[in-house]
Amino acid sequence: MLNLISHGQPTDQPGLLIAHGLYGSARNWGVIAKRLSKDREVITVDMRNHGASPWFDSHNYHDLAEDLAGVLKSLDRPFDLLGHSMGGKAAMMLGLTRPELVHRLLVADIAPVAYGHSQIQFIEAMRAVDLQQVESRADADHQLARHVESRALRSFFLQSLDIKAGAWQLNLDVLARAMPEILDFPQMDGSFDRPALFLSGAASDYVSRDARSEIKRLFPQAGFLKIPGAGHWLHADKPREFEAAVSGWLTYQDNSD
Repeated sequence: MLNLISHGQPTDQPGLLIAHGLYGSARNWGVIAKRLSKDREVITVDMRNHGASPWFDSHNYHDLAEDLAGVLKSLDRPFDLLGHSMGGKAAMMLGLTRPELVHRLLVADIAPVAYGHSQIQFIEAMRAVDLQQVESRADADHQLARHVESRALRSFFLQSLDIKAGAWQLNLDVLARAMPEILDFPQMDGSFDRPALFLSGAASDYVSRDARSEIKRLFPQAGFLKIPGAGHWLHADKPREFEAAVSGWLTYQDNSD
């Protein structure tokens, strides 16, 4: 099963399971998860081929959805599901294929469509780091800066570097091979008929207006909210605003049930 990090205790409200995006980890969401846990139990996961979760030779959205299904079945109580980017596609897939396991759905800056831009350049950047020459995070950052200009992105990637082990906690070979599947989304005919919130960064182009018709076809109760000043990594760009949006929507839904 996936590696889990739990925050808070079960309450009379549904719990919240958070699935990170590509190259992320459960730890990336620690601050937000802790803050959200004042009202409900919050659990973050390492997705397959990331963090402390098992590595597999395959990495597609049916796989990722089944991994999340295993977690939710083991928890055996109502949980809402929040997913960002790759994790958002996995969350959507689970809602469409196993709707009985998902109480409500929150999708952060991704749509159920195929994307043309690749993230393979970041795998190449991480592969280019000579880990035998790394004794500190600063050493790794110096090498990574040759290929990744953004300091924020370098900091994000370096959270997945185990300096003592001299290894990335990312299955880079499998993720590279699976990149076409990660960028794609399977054609689906069903729908998820419970409340869903699609959060996006106002400065991001990942959830275009053209994608809304497909979102509404698959998620007829979908609502939309943009966070000003945030890009694709909206939870990192505007963490307090992101937290407020998630908490406010969940509280509203709790009171509507």
